[in-house]
Amino acid sequence: MTPDPAIGIAVRYLLVVLFFPFSALDKTINFRGAVGQAQEMFHARSLATAVILTGLAIEILMPLGILTGVADRLAALIMAGYCAATAVLFKRFWEPGDFWHSGQSKGRDLFWDFLKNFSLAGGFLLITVGLNGAGLPRFLANPLGSSHPYAASSPGR
Repeated sequence: MTPDPAIGIAVRYLLVVLFFPFSALDKTINFRGAVGQAQEMFHARSLATAVILTGLAIEILMPLGILTGVADRLAALIMAGYCAATAVLFKRFWEPGDFWHSGQSKGRDLFWDFLKNFSLAGGFLLITVGLNGAGLPRFLANPLGSSHPYAASSPGR
């Protein structure tokens, strides 16, 4: 039985759809709001703007690499790092101080978003290293190489 490329692209798209097009589109349409949110962490407006522009570039270019298979392992590694960084920087569940309170809790809401970011990072790492890590040597030997996700027999899987 040969793998169906349509299934491969569908699975990869499910992994990146949050970023491309939705989060990237939101950053584009609501650029001022995104910069304002970034200013909560990076107070200088110029730095906050640079952070949002970098995030926007990541959210467009890395999913395209993952979907096309062009340097997809490196793109997935960058997305994993991006997910972890945004979790730590913007999903700071420990700050509201209401994590253990009964009823509504801003801290618990942020905690679930924090975990979702790390779960996405894990999904991206599967593209980078494969299910059992077999793709890691190939990635280290050729970081810009492709995992050939739509080939009849994908290496490193």
